[in-house]
Amino acid sequence: MSKILIVDDEANIRRVVREYAEFEGYEVAEAENGMEAVELVKNHDYDLIVMDIMMPKLDGFSTCKEIKKYKSIPVIMLSARGEEYDKLFGFELGIDDYVVKPFSPKELMARIKAVIKRNTRPASEIPEKLKFDGLEIDLAGREVYVDGEKASMTPKEYDLLFYLVKNKNLALTRDKLLEEVWGYDFFGDDRTVDTHIKMLRNSLGPYRTFIVTLRGMGYKFEYGQN
Repeated sequence: MSKILIVDDEANIRRVVREYAEFEGYEVAEAENGMEAVELVKNHDYDLIVMDIMMPKLDGFSTCKEIKKYKSIPVIMLSARGEEYDKLFGFELGIDDYVVKPFSPKELMARIKAVIKRNTRPASEIPEKLKFDGLEIDLAGREVYVDGEKASMTPKEYDLLFYLVKNKNLALTRDKLLEEVWGYDFFGDDRTVDTHIKMLRNSLGPYRTFIVTLRGMGYKFEYGQN
């Protein structure tokens, strides 16, 4: 049974998420602020954290930074603010998903299921290593090297690169990337993909050109074609 930690200063939000999560068979713990969440993470293991951004004592972004000092746990961020800056900042911190309030509990459950499934993929399904000129991808170790230097990438950047590489030279629509990389059917703004492609290109440095934009459609990882 997967264990979820719900972090939100609104008791009603925690209650609703708990009810839906327990109905789906998850074990649920709660924290009403970031400081309480950090202490829980120190002493317990969780498969996923659902966390609000605007909280007293310690906001969601600061809590996420603090938690990652101790453990690597997937995070879905909740926020009443839907600005691109907030989403981008969250993804740069390494969160796995971002849900804007008010949200559909059923949609949130679909995202929870997708994130947990993606992070519990059997190691046997992951190939070893790939090399494209000076770009090296250690698929089993989930590490990327640019000209011998380890690239600093968020989990979602890595997942996106892995999927693009696995489908090298194939055209992939934004909807397909959302479905396969984020793990759920298309729920909203496909700018999510564009934002992560921009972040990924920055991480790849001189090899950013391997990711080709297909105008009006999506993207592909292009290598070895004349």
